[in-house]
Amino acid sequence: MTKKIIEKLLAEKKYAQIKDILSALNEVDLAALLEELDEKDMVKIFRLINKQEAALTFSYMNSKMQETLIKAFTEKELKEIIDDMFLDDAVDFLEEMPANVVEHILSITDKETRSQINTLLAYPKDSAGSIMTVEYVDFKKEMTVGEAIHKIKSIGVEKETVYTCYVIEQKKLIGIVSAKDLLTSSDDSLIESIMETNIIYANTFDDQEDVAKLFQKYGFMAIPVVDTEHCMVGIITYDDAINVLQDEVDEDISIMSGMTPNEDSYFGTSVFDHAKHRILWLLVLMLSATITGTIITRYEDAFSAIPILVSFIPMLMDTGGNCGSQSSTLIIRGLAVDEIKLNQVFKVMFKELRVALVVSIVLSIVNGLRILIMYKNPMLALLISLSLVCTVIMAKLVGCLLPMLATKCKMDPAIMSTPLITTLVDTGSILIYFQIATHLFHLS
Repeated sequence: MTKKIIEKLLAEKKYAQIKDILSALNEVDLAALLEELDEKDMVKIFRLINKQEAALTFSYMNSKMQETLIKAFTEKELKEIIDDMFLDDAVDFLEEMPANVVEHILSITDKETRSQINTLLAYPKDSAGSIMTVEYVDFKKEMTVGEAIHKIKSIGVEKETVYTCYVIEQKKLIGIVSAKDLLTSSDDSLIESIMETNIIYANTFDDQEDVAKLFQKYGFMAIPVVDTEHCMVGIITYDDAINVLQDEVDEDISIMSGMTPNEDSYFGTSVFDHAKHRILWLLVLMLSATITGTIITRYEDAFSAIPILVSFIPMLMDTGGNCGSQSSTLIIRGLAVDEIKLNQVFKVMFKELRVALVVSIVLSIVNGLRILIMYKNPMLALLISLSLVCTVIMAKLVGCLLPMLATKCKMDPAIMSTPLITTLVDTGSILIYFQIATHLFHLS
């Protein structure tokens, strides 16, 4: 509805009314609105956004829209946007831009900002240093609470957060002070007397996913980042941690679905790129399925002797695949949130084995009774029941062990996900089924 109103007012050149509408919208909603407009209208509307809101709105837009705006901006407009953005947001969007665009943007920024941006861009992509910001409030331990509050009032608007402030001595982090501590202490109290010295912090080269988990564990609003000499170099805020966790979830979902991870949106990705991201795993899984076909071919004599055996293959394969997927999903999640450790492998196996026994016994009883009623064949019921028990146990163990093996090998455990595990379990279930059938019916 807002989009239609904006387009109508734009056509009528009622810019004052458009400004009134834009001023009432949150920056996130403004970014979403701009992305719905065509490129020409988007540039016009962006220029009508309040200057204080423009930089934040820009940071919430996707990289393609940002690049479109950059091409339309004058150098003055571009410099104002960069100057008004928080440094970590500026680095995030520059990482998505082509090299020539980055070079142009850096050439129009002041020397200090350019140096700070280049420092952050130099950190490895998945490190804590790459997502931190240097815009934080710091105190000296000799300051009084009154002086600290005055400093926050003076510079706080330019900082990423004022809820947590940091006490620095000779560039080293020695304490933290919350806004609550400041507001509930007397003005003449020393910062040293109220600061917390038991500090949870991250190092610049820590994996950003590990740092994001600290926010989950401790419920922080921000975490300080120090270098190898324990000098304070920046902070990571909870919104950056949320973005990291969201990216990791998106990546894991893609991998678990048998696709190459893709950072672009669904509609922002071309048909060719969609196909490219999906086809590799599909080819691998399709070719690996020929193993199952080869195994089935080996047991043609069993089919000829007892044709009904063929009808139970889909049920066994599906059951095994589903059981393996259930286990792998739980283990991958447990590894991701640190509920499961690699040294607990035997504990995990023992638990999954017990779960497999309960599940397989129930499935076997139900299927055994069904076969007895439908086919009046006790041996066939026994075959399916035994095959189910062995298949479920095998699938549960494969489903729990492969993600842990991947983690041990420093790989993403999501690689050992539904498509791959299903393919492996299909092969195993067929082997189990016909080995038991061969012995029970003396087919060899």
